[in-house]
Amino acid sequence: MTVTRAPDVLRFAPSPTGRLHLGNARTLLLNALTARKRGGRFVLRLDDTDRARVREEYAEAIREDLAWLGLVPDVEVRQSDREALYRDAFARLLAAGRVYPAYETEEELDRARRLARASGRPPVYDRGALRMTDARREAYLAEGRTPHWRFRLSDGRIGWDDGVRGRQEIDLGSLSDPVVRRDDGSFLYVFTSVVDDVDLAVTEVVRGEDHVANTAVQIDMFAALGAAPPAFAHHNLLTTADGAGLSKREGSLSLGALRERDVEALAVAAYVALIGSAEAVRPVADLDELATLVDLKRLSRAPARIDEDDLQALSAKTLHGLDHAAVASRLLALGVGGGAAFWEAVRGNLARLDEALDWWRIATEPLPETAERPSDEDADFLAEALERLPPEPWDETTWKSWTAALGAATGRKGRALFAPLRLALTGWPHGPELAKLLPFIGGARAAQRLAPRG
Repeated sequence: MTVTRAPDVLRFAPSPTGRLHLGNARTLLLNALTARKRGGRFVLRLDDTDRARVREEYAEAIREDLAWLGLVPDVEVRQSDREALYRDAFARLLAAGRVYPAYETEEELDRARRLARASGRPPVYDRGALRMTDARREAYLAEGRTPHWRFRLSDGRIGWDDGVRGRQEIDLGSLSDPVVRRDDGSFLYVFTSVVDDVDLAVTEVVRGEDHVANTAVQIDMFAALGAAPPAFAHHNLLTTADGAGLSKREGSLSLGALRERDVEALAVAAYVALIGSAEAVRPVADLDELATLVDLKRLSRAPARIDEDDLQALSAKTLHGLDHAAVASRLLALGVGGGAAFWEAVRGNLARLDEALDWWRIATEPLPETAERPSDEDADFLAEALERLPPEPWDETTWKSWTAALGAATGRKGRALFAPLRLALTGWPHGPELAKLLPFIGGARAAQRLAPRG
């Protein structure tokens, strides 16, 4: 009998409280590409339980960022639509005695933490709510206090084989019982994430190493709910150039800002997926190729610093390797014509795709009065070049035959032959191969540009 193995299920679970930055994109790509590599399923889960900070505009921005990167989730869910699941799971934990009400205010908890630190003790919640008398509870209720709810952690240690960090063990006694429900009745991430992972049959959770302690807590919650935990893998984090952690307030490193600066999405994907790993950061042809390079076991344990210059350079290299089909719609939106032939002519000289429009205008529109011109010393040479312009139609062989004849007639060669022609024809001292660009300039414009200015 053949046993069919259930597909791997991985998820990305952002909170729509700000724009995704490169650090978020690292978690996103490692999950999505690992699922793709294994032939599994990729889930987008919007963790929108923080009513005060969640904005619908950020939820839509997350979808736009995924689409820009070329990622299409197999499933999308929102925690705000799953309240019934959380209430049911909470009721089961309550019946099992694993959650309890606590009435301390945030100010009281903060004061207790400061006193613990001053006494040389770890700032761990002392479970004072479990020792509360009925009289004290009645007094709090009379004050109008509404309880928040904590999950009671088990005794002992929790261990797991981490997909990046290897064997991990944490003493639950070193952690505070986590708050799982706020005093307004809403549930917190540490709890809802577990309920969702069970319901969505998530098989592996790939997230930043700042969640390691959460993992011990959540494994204990899985057990309390009678569910097997998924596998866990905690990747190294990305930092800014000066070593600071990334934040949704880091606007310049948000995916939206990079998109506005015309950084290539495929370059962003390759950069955040490969940096800080044993695999060299390099251009890739598509996400399928990138998925083959992602290996969680080859990630470094050290943080990886973002170098925006390196990202820009990778973007340019990525652009140079894209065929016309990959950029055709974007070129059309810019107003760039010429099809694959024009793209082949200019792509190697572009740092950003929008620069293709500059070269399209150079090739097909009159040069501006401010365009650079050859020196007066080249006037006779340009007159000879004009005289020897070959008849149309032109193709990629025209440049070679024209300049060969011109060189033979004038005795010029190398830079003395080519530099004045490039400057006269394009207004730039450097740029795409003129053999490929010249047919788009055409005979009439070439003649006009070679003629002396009157």
